Amino acid sequence: MSTYPAHAGFMNEIEALNCADVDEWRGWLTANGRSERSVWLVVHREATGLNLKAAVEHALCFGWIDSKTIRRDERTTYQCFTPRNPRSTWSKVNRERVERLTAAGLMMPAGEELVAHARRTGTWDLLADAQNLIVPPDLRAALAADPRADENFRAFPPSARRTILEWITLAKRPETRERRIAETVAQAANGTRVR
Repeated sequence: MSTYPAHAGFMNEIEALNCADVDEWRGWLTANGRSERSVWLVVHREATGLNLKAAVEHALCFGWIDSKTIRRDERTTYQCFTPRNPRSTWSKVNRERVERLTAAGLMMPAGEELVAHARRTGTWDLLADAQNLIVPPDLRAALAADPRADENFRAFPPSARRTILEWITLAKRPETRERRIAETVAQAANGTRVR
């Protein structure tokens, strides 16, 4: 670990890990992945060192996930990595990454345990329908009752519809889900988005 100057206004300095390559990053995760709570990693934008895609993919192998980013300079950023919360949902991108990493034999026990837990509890594919823009029956019925809302909802960009569908899916209680559906329909009728 080295200390680097941080982004103005965030903190005075950052204890950061600067790995030359994927092997060094995997080595750190092997040695520290079960004991550390977070790490700031120096990530390179160009082919001069460890890039974000590789850092994220190999972190997933060990059950870690990326979060905050802070600009370091023109070529690098600080990327915070933490152990993934076992209760968090999995994005389509990360599910696809894990499938690819598993096929390549790169997943490690900690990452495999987290994936197995997610599959057992349903967090693995909880958002799959929303991320594939599949409108659930209760929202479909509510939109069908208001043709203008239905037309406007269908006209929203895919990213906006996905965000709304995820928001509805993540409601923990039935009454919260009903309220979110009602709010979505009311806003869509006016041509605006809830989220």
